Amino acid sequence: MEKTNGREGIALSTVEIGIENPGLELTEEGINPEGTRKIEERGHSLGDGLERPTQQRRNLQPFTRARSFCKTHAALFKKVLLSLLCLAYAAYFLAACILNFHRALALFVLTCLVLLVLVHRFLKRFFGEKLTRCLKPLENSCLKLWMKCVFAGVSLVGLILWLALDTAQRPEQLISFAGICMFTLILFACSKHHSAVSWRAVLWGLGLQFVFGILVIRTDPGFNAFQWLGNQIQIFLNYTVAGSSFVFGDMLVKDIFAFQALPIILFFGCVMSILYYLGFVQWVVQKIAWFLQITMGTTAPETLAVAGNIFVGMTEAPLLIRPYLADMTLSEVHAVMTGGFATISGTVLGAFISFGIDTSSLISASVMAAPSALALSKLVYPEVEESKFKNKEGVKLPRGKEKNVLEAASNGATDAIGLAANVAANLIAFLAVLAFINAALSWLGELVDIQGLTFQVICSYILRPMVFMMGVEWADCPMVAEMVGIKFFTNEFVAYQQLSQYKNKRLSGVEEWIGGEKQWISVRAEIITTFSLCGFANLSSIGITLGGLTSMVPHRKSDLSKVVVSALFTGACVSLISACVAGILYVPRGAETDCVSFLNTSFTNRTYETYVCCRELFRSTSLNGTNPPSFPGPWEDKEFSAIALAKCCDLYTNAVCA
Repeated sequence: MEKTNGREGIALSTVEIGIENPGLELTEEGINPEGTRKIEERGHSLGDGLERPTQQRRNLQPFTRARSFCKTHAALFKKVLLSLLCLAYAAYFLAACILNFHRALALFVLTCLVLLVLVHRFLKRFFGEKLTRCLKPLENSCLKLWMKCVFAGVSLVGLILWLALDTAQRPEQLISFAGICMFTLILFACSKHHSAVSWRAVLWGLGLQFVFGILVIRTDPGFNAFQWLGNQIQIFLNYTVAGSSFVFGDMLVKDIFAFQALPIILFFGCVMSILYYLGFVQWVVQKIAWFLQITMGTTAPETLAVAGNIFVGMTEAPLLIRPYLADMTLSEVHAVMTGGFATISGTVLGAFISFGIDTSSLISASVMAAPSALALSKLVYPEVEESKFKNKEGVKLPRGKEKNVLEAASNGATDAIGLAANVAANLIAFLAVLAFINAALSWLGELVDIQGLTFQVICSYILRPMVFMMGVEWADCPMVAEMVGIKFFTNEFVAYQQLSQYKNKRLSGVEEWIGGEKQWISVRAEIITTFSLCGFANLSSIGITLGGLTSMVPHRKSDLSKVVVSALFTGACVSLISACVAGILYVPRGAETDCVSFLNTSFTNRTYETYVCCRELFRSTSLNGTNPPSFPGPWEDKEFSAIALAKCCDLYTNAVCA
């Protein structure tokens, strides 16, 4: 029974209150007043404690509201900030162009490229579906066939007319065209399946290579653009000196090859890694691959790998399509290998430029090789299997695994150490082996009274007809054939080093013939040779390619070994056909040296211009017995002609100097 009015009830209530309020003191008389005061004091202290967080919240309310406001209007703030930055850049851009447009040309080109990308994205986002609907009527099979026939007919007639008109003044260009036909027929004769050749891929690939060559070599805007790009790359690569001079010293960097060329590989590797981390390389590769795929009808993985070879090496490009290698057909694997043999990587490009090789020719040769590699690969090893990637729209390339730009730069430089060491080791080994082979051949030749027998001499005789078909003058063929043989049987570094030596001799004004031996080759032969050497197609690359691909797909080692030799031969022919295209399209550029004005100056040193003008003066000078020499033609009645002849005789030897 519950009691509420008695003593027990009071005690119970007091106990409950005491439990809830530990500050109360219980007595028989009831609640101690002292305990009551303690409760009141404790209540005040609890009230003060509750009031402090409330006050703090009130103090933080403006910051909370501001943060909430910023989050709510973050998109607006971003647009306003972006607009202000764009306006500031536009003002800076206009000021730079107005003050000195030539100085701001690089900024102008970069700005135009960015604008083109933004316009492309805008059109694709807002008008892509409309354009797709507009192009649907073109999917009609009859209309497609009719358009293909018209396009093929116009292209054939245009090519015949162009060759007839363009080669009228320079018939030697027809030799280069015959060279393209010869190499194509040889590859077709070596085809794995003649009846299965996709002539669409072959003709489109060779056509794209030819059109790109016209843009780069023949048209003034294209030539100037690539010439400017080459100059900018050279300026960019010269920044390597800042780092290599600090590490090795100015003396070593200026005089020793290893400290000139190899640091450039490290610098370029660092830059390529940064561009890959930012996604720039992937974006460019995907655009090139998309264009080649829709024109040539090749599958996405093989096209992407070949396009990637323009920027990366033969072992790095397959990494772009590593998940697809296991299921690729033999024809697709052959195309991937051919692309690696036919091109050079962007990192090695910097080293070749440091040799003094023409930069624009190197860049255009590497880009032109991509469509040609696909075309000739499908000619030699056409598709006879059903590809699993035929209907895929494309292959997405992942971003780099690095966390930030600094890590990407560090990893790129570190990874390039292996490449630089590989280049140095190959140069040391192959040059030593070449010297040994030459010594052995010379010894064997002397036993049968054959003097001066070397590996280069053998190559010059065996490969001379092939080099002549590329469009090289017959007098230059032995030297060019030597370099092509060295590139294929030894290494492209050794070949380009030999080419740079010939170029330096020409530019330094050395006589063309000394003791019946030619010292350098013509400018036209230099350009053709640059194209023919641009590629990794040499015997040592077989091991590199097999090693790289086998590590990715070990179970396909037999398939890789089956097609690697064919891919090597095809890649070598890609470079030779590129050289033929250069031979067709090359024309001397720039105004010829005005020798009359040049020889009227106080020239004292040997240069290429000095040699050309002195040779022309020697040819024009006539000897009349004991009488002073006469100067017909442009030097007639010129007071300085005799003085110029004396200066030329001090620099060069000729019959008129006796």
